[in-house]
Amino acid sequence: MANVEQVQPKKGPSLVIQLAMLLVMTGAAIGMGWVSGGYLKQGETPAPAPAASENAGEAEKPGEAGKAAAGPMLAQLAPITTNLASPSDVWIRLEVSVLYDAPQPQEVTEQIHQDLLAFVRTIKLHQIEGASGYQHLKADLEERAALRSGGHVKQVLVRTMLLE
Repeated sequence: MANVEQVQPKKGPSLVIQLAMLLVMTGAAIGMGWVSGGYLKQGETPAPAPAASENAGEAEKPGEAGKAAAGPMLAQLAPITTNLASPSDVWIRLEVSVLYDAPQPQEVTEQIHQDLLAFVRTIKLHQIEGASGYQHLKADLEERAALRSGGHVKQVLVRTMLLE
């Protein structure tokens, strides 16, 4: 008979070494996260605090009251509910908001609403199927809204889109 050598199973590192390595790796991860956070925070500038008017004693000139606070404005459009062009028995309900670069009159928002309603009535179901169809619809809505507002609409936010 042949001699069979008895092979003993190879032992891995001890539990103490494994725990020590776990602590070292955790510390390295925390340190890298802290350094990365500090690096990313460097480019961040704090929001400017509203400064007191230098001419606090003087009265404001007419028409200048809202200019200092003019900024982006979000306007919610009335829900658009209509049937699609094809198939005509499919209905769509679309709730959108528009983001203006500055406050706009209510008439502009109503014109955008009517234009988007007229556009949605021309859509066919196969045009808005899938993720790319949704992206194309959103791009078309943004383009039409920007044209109707003279470039003041920066984004159209689709809040709800239901098809029945």
